Amino acid sequence: MKGKNEKSVPVNGSRRRLKYLIPKWQLVTRFLSQQSGIVIGSALAALGYVLFQLPFQIAAGGISGLIIVINNYIPVSVGLLYMLINIPLIIWGYYSLGGLRFIFSTSVSVVSFSVFSDIFVRYLPDMMRRYPVSEDLLLNTIYAGVVFGFGAGLIYRAGGTIGGTSIPARILQKHTGFPLSQSYMVTDMAIILLAGFVFSWEKAMLATLALLLGGMVSDFVLEGVSQVRIAMIITEHPKMMSHTLMNELQRGVSTWSVTGAYTEQSRSMLYCTVRRSQVSDLKYIVSAVDEKAFLVIGNAQQAYGGFGFTHLKPAKKT
Repeated sequence: MKGKNEKSVPVNGSRRRLKYLIPKWQLVTRFLSQQSGIVIGSALAALGYVLFQLPFQIAAGGISGLIIVINNYIPVSVGLLYMLINIPLIIWGYYSLGGLRFIFSTSVSVVSFSVFSDIFVRYLPDMMRRYPVSEDLLLNTIYAGVVFGFGAGLIYRAGGTIGGTSIPARILQKHTGFPLSQSYMVTDMAIILLAGFVFSWEKAMLATLALLLGGMVSDFVLEGVSQVRIAMIITEHPKMMSHTLMNELQRGVSTWSVTGAYTEQSRSMLYCTVRRSQVSDLKYIVSAVDEKAFLVIGNAQQAYGGFGFTHLKPAKKT
């Protein structure tokens, strides 16, 4: 039986449950914050594109790279062309991928990137004492990847995409099971190869470098620096090991029984999450308690909760 103040939570659809559990004003605030992040990220990506890619024909994949190739033959507004190419892709994505929120966020990103690109193309040369900033191709390639990737990372972090080849890549992954990262690589490398034929293979190589740097930077912005390590320890002394780890490292430990498939002997496995700076102490403690222990240390991106990590903040009740 339900209490007087207990609410029945819908079971069909996680989004319905989320709307039911979190106050509406918080959802609206989060949505507006996400869209603001998408606009800011699009502006930054457009700045990197106009400042470092366009002047040197560094077509680092995507529709933005394709536009650089097209602009070599047809001098047309960069922002307008980006928007026109993305419109059929967004419609295709709507029918193939669904999700109004995904399509809306992508549309905001595409429109923002298009508008800011045209603004920067028009006003940057007049506003800056020197445009482009540098004539060094390698330097421009590095900053093209860093600045564009940082902007793209802000867009991804806000739950959107920058449009372009990300839509056919997702559709390819959905219908064929092809890994998403490889789908991106196929579509982007096809455009880089085209740029190699049109411009030069040296610029195609630089575009590949910008693409890789952009991916690394966007991942960094999306997930942050990995400061957390997870440790799994198989030992014959679980109580001594867990107590030592908790006392010395001030970290929580979980334990459960396991059986070796080959030896068929029972052991205990301990699971512990530590910060990267504690890995050396962790290895020393494990070896001191049980030199025959089996230790595996892996990377983790983020950790939330007690025992010295950031606490998750629950939604405030209205």
